[in-house]
Amino acid sequence: MMKISSKKIAEIVGSISNVINEDVEKITTDSRTVFKGDLFVAIKGEKFDGHEFVADVMDKGAAFVIVEKLIADVPAIRQILVSDTLKAYGDIASYVRSQYKGIVVGLTGSSGKTTLKEELKFVLKKFGPISATEGNFNNHIGVPKSLIDLDMNSKYAIIEMGMAGYGEISHLTAMVKPDIAIVNNVYPMHLEFFPEEGVLGIAKAKAEIFEGLPKGGTAIINNDTNHVDVLVEKAKKADARIVLFGRHNVLSQMETNGGWSLECDFDNEVVNYELSARGEHVKYNSLCVLSVVRALNLDVKKAADFLKDFETPDGRGRLHELKLGDGGKYLLIDDSYSGQPDAVIIGLNALNSMKTDGKKIAVLGKMGELGAHTQEKHIEVGKAAQGTDVKVVIGVGEPAKDILAQIGDDKEQYYFENKDGLVEFLLNKVLQNNDIIFIKGSHYGSRVFEVAKELIEKGSQ
Repeated sequence: MMKISSKKIAEIVGSISNVINEDVEKITTDSRTVFKGDLFVAIKGEKFDGHEFVADVMDKGAAFVIVEKLIADVPAIRQILVSDTLKAYGDIASYVRSQYKGIVVGLTGSSGKTTLKEELKFVLKKFGPISATEGNFNNHIGVPKSLIDLDMNSKYAIIEMGMAGYGEISHLTAMVKPDIAIVNNVYPMHLEFFPEEGVLGIAKAKAEIFEGLPKGGTAIINNDTNHVDVLVEKAKKADARIVLFGRHNVLSQMETNGGWSLECDFDNEVVNYELSARGEHVKYNSLCVLSVVRALNLDVKKAADFLKDFETPDGRGRLHELKLGDGGKYLLIDDSYSGQPDAVIIGLNALNSMKTDGKKIAVLGKMGELGAHTQEKHIEVGKAAQGTDVKVVIGVGEPAKDILAQIGDDKEQYYFENKDGLVEFLLNKVLQNNDIIFIKGSHYGSRVFEVAKELIEKGSQ
């Protein structure tokens, strides 16, 4: 991050505290990561109140703290007093963003944001220094952190933004002020927070990202997603340049055993390239990335050549060739980080298109945040699974019973109340040489990511 003096920070956050003037090089909300000379922002969360750790961070050598109440036994000249520490954190982030001279790409979507962000990062870093959101820090604390931690010498910055309701993206994009804003998809996720408008409400909430664009900024939108008209209309209101990506870009495509071979047109520039993973989402991510590259007036053909070397992040569709105890091997598609209906169905279709001498297995954990649509969406996934050549379907968690209820006699089906005992069952009763297993489900709701993790550990030994 950039150096900011403590006096300047007090000014930015609107504090009248009379602090000693020293430069600060690192700002954090995590007491565990504090080192000498840092500034610690004491934010109140659902489980922890940062004010409880002020004394600890000062003992570690923190130079300053931002607090909502003065802490006893901490020098007043080291405390920056504000009425709302979370707002103060955002104010600092906004200031850092205002000083950044590179190009900022902001992105949101219902599914695959982190994978898209990593793929953009992978490609754009070939054209210049880059800063990007770490992991999936895309909320009201993660986005300010990403801005505050910006490498001020980088040429590009990629900031991921998530939401669970109206107004959240609006709040974040006001800080991020992207030059390019992306909505990669709109899916039925977080439906419980949109009981009246459903997927339409999700589209409206995602479209808030365009509010942060400057006049003449670029909006990049998936032309094939739900309620694309809502996204386009919002981008028009922002007076943005609109770039659509989707099926219309694809001149020809061929599935390879490992991925895709594509011929695509980006604004009258024809590009041929290969992808090393299967699935519609993989193809769409590549279309989005190359649309960004084209919007930046960079070399699209050069960028396309890099895509085949991109490795999907852990838990987001990465392939693992693993060993069995009897000397055999199998392929794990680890898409276990999260689960929402459209993404599960896309994953099942990708599995269906793969070739193997063994059988195909789907471990499907329950899906969360669907509210009144929970049963309906699990039934949809079950019907999709039944329509594939998957031979074994395993449901995890009570709602997954509705998935299994759609599975016919031509497939084996098993139910687990939770993930306990599932690894042993798979290794001892199900998995055989050349099998392919696909794992996906709600991260904390089903915890099938722990099943994938254990399989990888055991199969890599």
